[in-house]
Amino acid sequence: MVRGTCRTIQCIQKSGLEVDIASILGGKVVLDKNSIPNGIPSEHEVAYKLLENTQSLETTMKNSYDAILFSGGHGPLIDFVNNKNIEKLILDTYNNGDVVAGVCHGVAAFANIKNKDGKYFVDGKSLTAFTDTEEELAGLSDKVPFAVESRLRQQGAIIDKGADFTEKVVVDKNFITGQNPQSSHKIAEIILQNLINTK
Repeated sequence: MVRGTCRTIQCIQKSGLEVDIASILGGKVVLDKNSIPNGIPSEHEVAYKLLENTQSLETTMKNSYDAILFSGGHGPLIDFVNNKNIEKLILDTYNNGDVVAGVCHGVAAFANIKNKDGKYFVDGKSLTAFTDTEEELAGLSDKVPFAVESRLRQQGAIIDKGADFTEKVVVDKNFITGQNPQSSHKIAEIILQNLINTK
């Protein structure tokens, strides 16, 4: 999913906005070799270098952001879920009226989070995510800890999905989600437009 991540980073950087890249522990982000079987494409080299030395999530928690975006790859299914720092970051940012977004498997970050009233964060929200059928087509349904679409649907999300591996972005107020790597550039554009319209 590195290509999708790089497309998103490059789109936002071109806008001139300041961007922080964070990972759970900070430092170098280890990439899934299946995402880059032929190495890093030359057009993504600049963005890729930013993944060589990321901030830790704990460091970024000291800042406030106009928008946060959780990107994909299969790592988020383990790293993002049930992480108290991520939960606090999402709830604080969303409740402040700022943009909370996720693309592809990054949307898994919203799984299991509950609001103060005890309801799931995604309950009643329209969103999209890497679909169950896309997971099947990728041949990984039996290897992932859970299917993102099914888990969020169980928690009350209103799933709005497009055709498999086609661009799809869903906006529900300040909550923005993209379905798959093909949606990476579009979600960046929509986040930028949202920031322009509200700031």
